[in-house]
Amino acid sequence: MPLPGGIFRREVERTTEPKIVLLVRLLNAIDEGRYSFENLKQRLAETGGKRPSTRSLRRYLAILAAAEFPWYFDRTTGTYRFAEGYSLKRLQLSNGELFGLVALRSIAHSIGGAIGASIGDVTRKLAGSSTNGVKAHVDGRPSVAFRLSEIRLDEQGERTFALLSSAERHGRVARFSYVDKEGKKSTRIVEPYGFVVSSGRIYCVAFDRARNDRRSFAVDNIGELTLLTQTFVKPADFDIESWAASSISGVLHGRAPADVRVRFAPRVAKAAIAARIVAERDIERRPDGAAEIVFHVDDVDELVRWVLSWGDQAEVLDPEPIRRRIAVLSHAISEKYQ
Repeated sequence: MPLPGGIFRREVERTTEPKIVLLVRLLNAIDEGRYSFENLKQRLAETGGKRPSTRSLRRYLAILAAAEFPWYFDRTTGTYRFAEGYSLKRLQLSNGELFGLVALRSIAHSIGGAIGASIGDVTRKLAGSSTNGVKAHVDGRPSVAFRLSEIRLDEQGERTFALLSSAERHGRVARFSYVDKEGKKSTRIVEPYGFVVSSGRIYCVAFDRARNDRRSFAVDNIGELTLLTQTFVKPADFDIESWAASSISGVLHGRAPADVRVRFAPRVAKAAIAARIVAERDIERRPDGAAEIVFHVDDVDELVRWVLSWGDQAEVLDPEPIRRRIAVLSHAISEKYQ
């Protein structure tokens, strides 16, 4: 990482070589983030230099601060360190890690919006902290493409997401107005637990105090948001990944989880197996190339809609009530095209 600050360069130009070496050693010691003031003196002596006096070490630290090196004294650990995210070390990326960084940039480009911009910023920061050539590789034409739903929030939506994110991080209760998918407006007081990004929309998973239950709220349907002075503690056993894993969208959760067996024709079997839509499923490959998959889902209607997207290449085998539900839906669809 290039050394910041003209003050540091001017100091280097007019000082002796031993002092330059000592300043660089001091930078490296701070970068390790594990030395107290006295231990810094000892560390500088161990690396081949002369043990500085208290006055000299304070002067050297002042030079680094004036040169805008972001060091600080961590009172919790009693050590000198750099601000979070800053380091003198260059990242050494393997081929797999470099591919991951390129993929991360492509994901950022695909989803867009504030989340995409944040991912893009992290990617550029990582590339800039890496060895020569990585930045050029990441900034060049991508070698991998993702087709993800674009995430776009208007100005109010961005503010809402930012406030809810702050409430989740700091355990603050939130109050807002909400318009559900039926167009009904209500006022909610919730404890934000986390977020699910699905089909181009951002959902806040929260505990709804009035309904005494966990609910998912589309961020773009939230208005008049206020963070209250009340605080909460997120349940230790809550995990956003587990919450989303039993729902195809990661959002819908029914009252009666069910196991549904679906047969996929040989033509689409591999694609159906690759489409890991829920965490819990059992796969049975048939001799003719077909596949039967048992899905454990929280919302059956959601699975029904997904199965219908495969057309006549997928068939629900059981339970029977769900087969009948699909038959009714198929008849209603057919009538629309008469």
